Amino acid sequence: MSLKLALLLALLAASAGIGFGYLLRLIISLGKKGSMELEIKELEMRSKEEAQDIISEAEARAEEVWGKAQAELKERENRTKNAEDRLVKKEEFLDKRQLDLDKELERAKEHSAEVRALKEKIVEIAEKRAAELSEISGFSKEYAKAELIKVIEKENQEDLMIRMQKLESQGMEKIEKRAREILSTAIQRLAAPISGEVMATALPLPTDELKGKIIGKEGRNIKAFERVTGVEVIVDDTPNSITLSSFDPVRRAVAKLALENLIADGRIQPAKIEEFVEKAQEEVNKIIKEKGEEAALECEIYNLDPRLLAILGRLHFRSSYSQNVLKHSVEMAHLSGMIAEELGADVAVAKAGALLHDIGKALDHEVAGTHVEIGRRILQKFAVSEEIIKAMQAHHEEYPYETIESIIVQTADALSGGRPGARRDNLEHYLKRLSDLEAIATSFEGVEKAYALQAGREIRVFVTPEKISDLEAKKMARDIALRIESDLKNGLSYNQIRVYKCF
Repeated sequence: MSLKLALLLALLAASAGIGFGYLLRLIISLGKKGSMELEIKELEMRSKEEAQDIISEAEARAEEVWGKAQAELKERENRTKNAEDRLVKKEEFLDKRQLDLDKELERAKEHSAEVRALKEKIVEIAEKRAAELSEISGFSKEYAKAELIKVIEKENQEDLMIRMQKLESQGMEKIEKRAREILSTAIQRLAAPISGEVMATALPLPTDELKGKIIGKEGRNIKAFERVTGVEVIVDDTPNSITLSSFDPVRRAVAKLALENLIADGRIQPAKIEEFVEKAQEEVNKIIKEKGEEAALECEIYNLDPRLLAILGRLHFRSSYSQNVLKHSVEMAHLSGMIAEELGADVAVAKAGALLHDIGKALDHEVAGTHVEIGRRILQKFAVSEEIIKAMQAHHEEYPYETIESIIVQTADALSGGRPGARRDNLEHYLKRLSDLEAIATSFEGVEKAYALQAGREIRVFVTPEKISDLEAKKMARDIALRIESDLKNGLSYNQIRVYKCF
């Protein structure tokens, strides 16, 4: 009973404690709530005051911005009005100017009509006067004009000749001096052999007994050799020697090399002939490739197609007037480069045009056409520059000189072929050329005698003084030069034709 009472009292005490704690917490929370409401009211009042201040400041700034905007707008309106005023004034000025121009145009048309009428009147008067003069004199206008010109020419012939000779001498002296300087510089800078090269076709033999082995039984060896090489083998009475004949210099070189190897081997028979000819072809093709590459490298010409270099290398086995064509082309390339440097032309184009100028000769026995035309087709096929083609195509004057490099290539060709010892010409052709030059000169009326001098580089013409005047002699020299150029492609200038009077 006492335990229950104790528990009951403890329970009541706990309940009383809980109730007191809840009451105390409620009192404290009510106190805090009152203080928080007070703080919220204070914050609300401060926020209203700050908002009022911000609104006032914003209104002040807005008024300030509005005032500035009004001022700027007014200023712009003033500027626009001023611009409109200026445009109106300018339009008025232009309208007035247009009216003045229209008036001036009308006056110009009136003056033009007056001038035209005056010109027509003057022409009419001049024609009427010419007709009256022609009727009085009995001569036509054209005849009188021709007679007047003839009289004036005759009266002033001496003055005209002196003036022409003075101008020609002064101009030619300067030109020739500069040309001599350029050519002498190019020639002095190039050291090249002057001996002509003969592409030998005669093959020496150790003994005459080898001729029988080369011919073979019933001629089977020589027939097999000629069939495989395409070269004719001539066995005659010349001791210790046979001759190889062919229009193709490469075939001739292959045949010569193959026959030399066969003689060294000693076993001359059809099977061995085919074997040695194949080896000789490979060796010659290798030589051709090397020679073409060496020529381009020596002339400092790069980026050429290897197939084009192979065609160029074939010129190593080709000769012209005893001059090796490949060496001639390399020499021309050096000369062209030096001349181009002196003249300020394109050195690379000039050198390439000179090196490739005779490339058509490598195939002229296989392809129809001149070597110049064949060369143009070859270069076009391998996409060579058009400037290089223009430089090479005019060296025989088959095409006009389109660039300064084409003139340089033609000059270098003349230098390389014309230097002493470079070429050996046939005496018959030499005499025929001289006689053709003299025949052209003597075909002109008034010419008594003509002589070709300096291997055809100068012609002296003797005329009858009663038929040919000094002025006509000058004209005759020009006409002879043009005739020679058109008929013989010799390229003489009229200054190389001397006209003398016979007394």
